[in-house]
Amino acid sequence: MEIFDCIAAVARPLHDFGDEFMSDETTAAVGLRAGFPPGRGFYCRGRFGVLGEAPVPVVQAVQGFLGPDLVTPGWLAGRPVMPAGEAAACYASAVREWGRAHIPRDVDVEHFNRLAQQLIDAAGTDALPLFAGWRAQPCPADDPVGAAMQRIHVLREHRGACHLAAVRLSGLSAREAMIINLGVEQADHYGWPEPQPVAAALVPRWRRAENVTDELQAPLYATLTDRQRAEFAQLVGALTAGLRP
Repeated sequence: MEIFDCIAAVARPLHDFGDEFMSDETTAAVGLRAGFPPGRGFYCRGRFGVLGEAPVPVVQAVQGFLGPDLVTPGWLAGRPVMPAGEAAACYASAVREWGRAHIPRDVDVEHFNRLAQQLIDAAGTDALPLFAGWRAQPCPADDPVGAAMQRIHVLREHRGACHLAAVRLSGLSAREAMIINLGVEQADHYGWPEPQPVAAALVPRWRRAENVTDELQAPLYATLTDRQRAEFAQLVGALTAGLRP
């Protein structure tokens, strides 16, 4: 399988499987049991806790796509519950728990883990701090299914960080990219105050950003052989087979 064919085959399933985890009530329940209040505190403090005790504007800048009306209250609500590093570890545990419940039992997760780790190890971290933080998060060797889900999350963070860089390179703000991609209503849902439609002339910039994102990920997938890329795409499809339609 060619490099860009593999990227095209896995990008959406990896993204959407991560979305399923993040929006699942069982994930929120882990946060509630850990002492986080209802809302976005566990999500923000857990996902972005790998950045350490960062000020809100730094968290906002690093993750980019979520608006301040989501990130600010979420990060501040989670701060009194536990230190950032502990929150990230708790979130990673929730990632693995969700994976054990949702990854099909007949998938060769061991082979997926080998290939996924090869991709993760090949990635540079320059200008990708959120990915760097998640790559540094410990991944237990005695939980292969949970580890597979954590690696899905890490790869998702890599593409997201690359996409944020590509969006800015293409002359768009993260807010504009969110509106073009998901629409005004969803941009409002994800914390952007009073979002307005984006001029149609900016849409080609978003398409360019998608292509640049693929180009930024290509060096990772170049470390796999044609056969390994085909196997990886097949494994991602099998791992994420339970995605809601």
